[in-house]
Amino acid sequence: MRKVHGNARVRYREHPVPGHLRHHLACLWELEDPAPPAGVQTIYPDGCCELIVHLGSPPRSWDEASGWHEQATSLFASQHLRPVRLEATGALHCLGLRLQPEASCCPGLRPLPINRILDLAGVDASLSRALHRAMRDFVGGKESTLWKLMETSIARDPVDAVSAHAVALLRASDGGARIESVARKSGASVRSLQLRFRRHVGLSPKEFGRMMRLRATLRALESEEASVAEVAADRGFADQAHAARELRRTTGLAPAKLRAALRADRGGDTAIHLAAAFLRGASR
Repeated sequence: MRKVHGNARVRYREHPVPGHLRHHLACLWELEDPAPPAGVQTIYPDGCCELIVHLGSPPRSWDEASGWHEQATSLFASQHLRPVRLEATGALHCLGLRLQPEASCCPGLRPLPINRILDLAGVDASLSRALHRAMRDFVGGKESTLWKLMETSIARDPVDAVSAHAVALLRASDGGARIESVARKSGASVRSLQLRFRRHVGLSPKEFGRMMRLRATLRALESEEASVAEVAADRGFADQAHAARELRRTTGLAPAKLRAALRADRGGDTAIHLAAAFLRGASR
């Protein structure tokens, strides 16, 4: 089943992943926009890494190491604890493979970086070239090239079962599960879970849990009529000030402004852009 969002100008689709690859890959998404809006798009983190190929004009992105710079045509988007800022430079046509959180290290990166979008050619030049060709084949209707590449590269090693079970528990609880309980149910000590989770997911269990809680808070701010204070209490924050600090750190906006922006954009083009990489429409 494919998720399709968009209008005559913007098209965002999610393509299903073959069953034998779903332990490693959540989905393949595709975004096309022949005339993207001017200005900066803010994308919120969701706890997943991605492999992205630009078939159109690569946008500019900002990070602390390089400032504003044009992205490469093939990318590894690492785990982020802060929002990503992008600015289109021309017509967009990009495809991305959203990795399962527990498969974040599949491109061979150890230790996994945080808050980075890397040129995939600098990580694995042969994978970069092959992925670019496979994405073009996919768009041309030859899907088998991409899935065969994934079988021999990303899915060649099994995912860590302990990390995968811990991810599932933290997701199911919207980040509310205690790490001690997650470790026990995953069959590991707290220390072992922390080491394995960091190695395979790229974040600590606590950081990933906080990400899930913030995502649940964002959904509540958009869809519920409760006050910010009530939303904060329901999501396990100490108080409204605590929620505001966490939301500002992750999104760059105070809760009231964030709620207004989410509701004003409901169903709009910006929502489609966000879905393409992180917040909206993310598959599990």
